Amino acid sequence: MVANGEVPRTRPSRRGLLSRAVAILAAMVVGGSLAAVAPTPAVAATVDTNAWYVLVNRNSGKVLDVYNQATNDGARITQWSRNNGAWQQWQFVDSGGGYYRLRSRHSGKVLDVYNFSTANGASIVQWSDHNGTNQQFRLADSAGGYVRLINRNSNKVLEVQNASTADGGNIVQYDDWGGANQQWQLVQVGGGDDNPPPSGTFTNPVVWQDFADVEVIRVGEVYYMTASTMHYSPGAPILRSYDLVNWEFAGHSVPRLDFGTKYDLPSGQQAYVEGIWASTLNYRPSNQTYYWAGCINFAQTHIYTATAVDGTWSRHATLPQCYYDAGMLIDDNDTMYIAYGNGTISVAQLSADGRSQVRAQQVYQTPSNIGTLEGARFYKRNGAYYIWLTRPANGQYVLKSTNGPFGPYEQRQVLLNMQGPISGGGVPHQGGLVQLPNGSWYYMAFTDAYPGGRVPTLAPITWTADGWPQVQTVNGAWGVNYPNPLPLRPVKPLTGADTFAGTTLGPQWEWNHNPDNSRWSVNNGLRLETASVTNDLYQARNTITHRIQGPTSTGTVEIDYSTMRDGDRTGLAMLRDVSAWIGVRRDNGNTRVVMTNGLNMNSNWDTTSTGSEIASAPVSGGRIWLRANADIRPGSGRQARFSYSTDGVNFVPLGNALTLNNNWTFFMGYRFAIFNHATQALGGSVTVRRFELSTP
Repeated sequence: MVANGEVPRTRPSRRGLLSRAVAILAAMVVGGSLAAVAPTPAVAATVDTNAWYVLVNRNSGKVLDVYNQATNDGARITQWSRNNGAWQQWQFVDSGGGYYRLRSRHSGKVLDVYNFSTANGASIVQWSDHNGTNQQFRLADSAGGYVRLINRNSNKVLEVQNASTADGGNIVQYDDWGGANQQWQLVQVGGGDDNPPPSGTFTNPVVWQDFADVEVIRVGEVYYMTASTMHYSPGAPILRSYDLVNWEFAGHSVPRLDFGTKYDLPSGQQAYVEGIWASTLNYRPSNQTYYWAGCINFAQTHIYTATAVDGTWSRHATLPQCYYDAGMLIDDNDTMYIAYGNGTISVAQLSADGRSQVRAQQVYQTPSNIGTLEGARFYKRNGAYYIWLTRPANGQYVLKSTNGPFGPYEQRQVLLNMQGPISGGGVPHQGGLVQLPNGSWYYMAFTDAYPGGRVPTLAPITWTADGWPQVQTVNGAWGVNYPNPLPLRPVKPLTGADTFAGTTLGPQWEWNHNPDNSRWSVNNGLRLETASVTNDLYQARNTITHRIQGPTSTGTVEIDYSTMRDGDRTGLAMLRDVSAWIGVRRDNGNTRVVMTNGLNMNSNWDTTSTGSEIASAPVSGGRIWLRANADIRPGSGRQARFSYSTDGVNFVPLGNALTLNNNWTFFMGYRFAIFNHATQALGGSVTVRRFELSTP
């Protein structure tokens, strides 16, 4: 099966001669001068088989790296910026005859030419050490202390594909032509991981975007965080981190909300504030599979699986039980359990294949003096079982059993009305715990911070001598700052620009309800065909959303509106139960930029107002830049303001400010939303050329 970063079992294709020539030319130019093309005659390159090395590529300056710190057979080998992590350290194991296997310090596996291929461009992966000839390499010297690594089976050398200089560039084999992208410097490193000790501090919230009901898991030395998405599709986003502080989008566990027609936003129906909430994510080492589970519509629990978080997820099972606010534990003996419930807390045991329930039992009844406990997470530490529970939205409790997963359980309060780290925000609560490789524990909670939503906040956990967790506080409060738990490793930022390059959407985007996939496409731009005929933005399909960065940020979208039809509306909205937008209207062959305010829903999330046009101006030329500046600091009276530009440089304010609704009952925070819908007939379209999320 294909695990995270694993190369599929298909024979790599050959590269075209033209692309190869371009790569050769790129690799020849090093430091502004031409590198020698002919290989330097090899001499007896030697290594210390007791030492560990990082291998630095001559062309890119990056090092040989096990992608995503994977430990599975078939995991990709790439290049990455050097950090001296164990996943970048290699030991030369003598195979005799001048050949060596290169063993990863992190995984214990060795470099391997996939499927014993002898083809140019064949992938280099890691695999269990069987001393095969496709795992053996000899060293050939190049000038300046660099070496080339020549495979015994294929007689080809290790190279960075296409002379890439990017993090994540693939490592493949190719004919030995002595290119700089085929040359490696062996840098000996000392004992241990050689990671620098953590230094500096982080600031809460670690992610100032709307990610609620979070759960964090660790697989190897990579951390993954899941969250609620309600009516947005795809659902259950997964973020990835290597240090618990810097997070990037990785994928979604639920590709589409296939839970009923209302999630497709048909005329007169909607699923606002339904869908995915308080679900659970875990990893099962026995089959190297990720599991996501969540109760939908208070009726059934759906389980989705994948062998890589950024790979293809599919529905694994649908159980007739509703595991309300589920928390999954995969025990030491591989048994799968789910803790769940509201007030009445139960534990279910799943079948070995994870497709049915074997047993379920109530394990705790919340006493009336506490109120409600929910939001379960399930852990095991030193033989004891723990169910982590929240008292929404101001407390956290924990249950502990030393007599198995079905109890009996004792209960302790972890926090109540603790001052949070965000000015004007709520009490950190819910979320979950995660253990670091060094044995320390951290708690990723979330903090109510409306109108922006609920944002992840991190704090260290200590344990009492008798095995109860405690939050480390700063002067009795959740700290604004704590020491970094791990050495920092940068990832792709959650802010920045997207030009919709390629043919797929990035995982930072989620649609308002399921999209009509026949009416949008990505091809170096996002093409949005009108998918609904409606005057109601809340009922318009194919509205695509992006989270807002706090405490203040700006969303700017560039739209080509030249193929709109009469009656079409396209633009940028501040989307929630009280909304406003700026956009282009085409009527009777004329186009105007307009600002519309006062879109409203009632408590059933049905539309009560489609808004009123506040201001407008004629525009022409077919291209426009639309901007919304959002202040989502917690509290009432926060505002968003709108402007437009016809040149992408000079922006003109338009209309009035939207006063953001900071009531919690919609659960999800405000989002930037890009839309294109018809009011007369389908057939029109726009192309989104660029979106940028920027901070002051």
